[in-house]
Amino acid sequence: TILGETHEEEDEILPRKDYESLDYDRCINDPYLEVLESMDNKKAQRYEAVKWVLVFAIGVCTGLVGLFVDFFVRLFTQLKFQVVQSSVEECSEKGCLALSLLELLGFNLTFVFLASLLVLIQVRTVAAGSGIPEIKCYLNGVKVPGVVRLRTVVCKALGVLFSVAGGLFVGKEGPMIHSGAVVGAGLPQFQSISLRKIQFNFPYFRSDRDKRDFVSAGAAAGVAAAFGAPIGGTLFSLEEGSSFWNQGLTWKVLFCSMAATFTLNFFRSGIQFGSWGSFQLPGLLNFGEFKCSESDKKCHLWTAVDLGFFILMGIVGGLLGATFNCLNKRLAKYRMRNVHPKPKLVRVLESLLVSLSTTVVVFVASMVLGECRQMAPTGHSGNDTLSLQDMSEDINSSIKTFFCPNETYNDMATLFFNPQESAILQLFHQDGTFSPVTLSLFFLLYFLLSCWTYGISVPSGLFVPSLLCGAAFGRLVANLLKSYIGLDHIYSGTFALIGAAAFLGGVVRMTISLTVILIESTNEITYGLPIMITLMVAKWTGDFFNKGIYDIHVNLRGVPLLEWETEVEMDKLRASDIMEPNLTYVYPHTRIQSLVSILRTTVHHAFPVVTENRGNEREFMKGNQLISNNIKFKKSSILTRAGEQRKRSQSMKSYPSSELRNMCDEHIATEEPPEKEDLLQQMLERRYTPYPNLYPDQSPSEEWTMEERFRPLTFHGLILRSQLVTLLDRGVCYSESQSSASQPRLSHAEMSEDYPRYPDIHDLDLTLLNPRMIVDVTPYMNPSPFTVSPNTHVSQVFNLFRTMGLRHLPVVNAVGEIVGIITRHNLTHEFLQARLRQHYQTI
Repeated sequence: TILGETHEEEDEILPRKDYESLDYDRCINDPYLEVLESMDNKKAQRYEAVKWVLVFAIGVCTGLVGLFVDFFVRLFTQLKFQVVQSSVEECSEKGCLALSLLELLGFNLTFVFLASLLVLIQVRTVAAGSGIPEIKCYLNGVKVPGVVRLRTVVCKALGVLFSVAGGLFVGKEGPMIHSGAVVGAGLPQFQSISLRKIQFNFPYFRSDRDKRDFVSAGAAAGVAAAFGAPIGGTLFSLEEGSSFWNQGLTWKVLFCSMAATFTLNFFRSGIQFGSWGSFQLPGLLNFGEFKCSESDKKCHLWTAVDLGFFILMGIVGGLLGATFNCLNKRLAKYRMRNVHPKPKLVRVLESLLVSLSTTVVVFVASMVLGECRQMAPTGHSGNDTLSLQDMSEDINSSIKTFFCPNETYNDMATLFFNPQESAILQLFHQDGTFSPVTLSLFFLLYFLLSCWTYGISVPSGLFVPSLLCGAAFGRLVANLLKSYIGLDHIYSGTFALIGAAAFLGGVVRMTISLTVILIESTNEITYGLPIMITLMVAKWTGDFFNKGIYDIHVNLRGVPLLEWETEVEMDKLRASDIMEPNLTYVYPHTRIQSLVSILRTTVHHAFPVVTENRGNEREFMKGNQLISNNIKFKKSSILTRAGEQRKRSQSMKSYPSSELRNMCDEHIATEEPPEKEDLLQQMLERRYTPYPNLYPDQSPSEEWTMEERFRPLTFHGLILRSQLVTLLDRGVCYSESQSSASQPRLSHAEMSEDYPRYPDIHDLDLTLLNPRMIVDVTPYMNPSPFTVSPNTHVSQVFNLFRTMGLRHLPVVNAVGEIVGIITRHNLTHEFLQARLRQHYQTI
């Protein structure tokens, strides 16, 4: 079955454990509290103003990247087509068409070779493809290595320029989204890993939380620049990934999208038309204006009857999209097994093979398979399908007359021997007809070649090829309805647009944002209903067989992406069923040798800070300074109702009521003797009598018994690997003979100075540190992370984790002991399915 995939195939690639989550939750430790203490309203307003300025700068820079790509793609494409077209016109008389083909091959292979080379000079080839799956993962909260680096955006922008100019069936719109996201990630940092000399003393926005907000704005600006759709860009950022969202962020993202759209519009209008200050070209891809001919009174853009045809087109679009995705998934798996493990040169050769095949198909199809069609009558002023006269001329100038007599044109060459945007405009607005045979052949060739192309090692978007493929399908439907059913009232451009929406929706499965993007691109609000219905039907049809193309590529990479919500049956599981009970933890005061051992022997990114529940704590306090410090911290950090009331009653002694004062005094008298501990504490200690006498300077080892490994631990907070490494790197510790107050203090700026690439524990030079020194981690840990009870249902755990953008979620029982920890990997669909199967087996 070409559409459905077997369950065994789906289970082949499971989410990998080496992807980490972003820290969207704030770590409210002592250094952060110091920053809050120094913050007042004026500082907060200045901080917010800087955010708005940066968001505007991101929008402008994204627009300029789009301008750069568009300008050079246009330049190289015009140069190539001028040379080849004049050669074809000469050679059609002299009979030397092979020479024209060689010229076209020379241009295309050179450009594609450069594009492939730019992708492969990177250590990780994240510049290949459209970049939307990677950005979707980043906005979902997954840290994808190298995805928002400066080097990536340079390779992406230059690479997409060459791959589009090289005649591959790819678009430049998808990579624009990735480029915008990289600009959003890099600009507010004022530093670059690739260019180490670029570094300003700008200590703000050094957190995953701020960075991810700016990446959301940049991705939206990329969509806005590509399609001239600022609202669609904002909705794309919201729909495709960002799990945590708020009203303030919506405003900033929309502002950023507007800045990108109008920057690109201003410069493109000035460069192309010489009319600086007039805004005539909103995005890289412009659909033009849809208008019926004034002379044709029967014509309507669409009618209620047409909605039935649109629904059927949506179903067919969904089926075609599912077929496209299935074929592309099999190709991608084949590449992963047979192409990627080989030397990088093999990937370059694959790109060149695709380019060679595409060029030969385009050339031969244009020369052999095209039909000569009669040109439309020249009464264009009365039937001006576009508001701009220049665009009408552009449509007519892109008509190709290869091998056709006067007053006729070659319909296949008109579609193939033009930039893809011009071909889309031809299908939307050309008055002349394309024969059904030509449209069918064009659709089939384009479908297969674009499916083969998506996934090779060049930057490649999928939006434009899908739109062009779908537009040909829609135009074919309109031709058949007009010719064979006799529906003269229908407007071919509308059917071409609905076909484009149906096929694109069937491939990418986006709904809200894609509807708005297409409405904004057509500048025709009356198309809202048919586009929305078509996209919904296409999505539902496609989802019946497989996932959208971006989700498929996310799964193939093994990224632990979290969906919007869990399935209903997952609520049979509790937090205790999915948590990881085998913990590696640290104590509030821990020796350096123990910390180094833990960091070097584990790959965890966070460690619970705990103290042990011992029955004979008083004896331990006498024997060892380190244990004594830990027990003191435990006693001081545990809040009891009686202790809290004691504090309040002491402050109430100034009240005049002697009755109240007496009551408080009595209350204190009864609570005073520290020897008598409450009944609950005695019960707990009886329950946990056989504790091993382990010291906190012993790191957890493989030789521990089950009893030692899983002994009860009071939870005090979480500390990140990056924080521990920073403390060791800067020598934050104290000796056993000193008080912990003598330990040096780090500010918030010092703690985040190395963001986003903290040093690795294996690279640290720790020779100057005495391994017996003690680190007090309590000022730097997060003392109040989100926690859940072991009995919490999975849907509640999932919603909390995804909505708050968490990285680690400790599971703490009713008496404050940590019993496990939940990370992103414990909430993936595959992990939950496995746990549910275990749950059914135990029943």
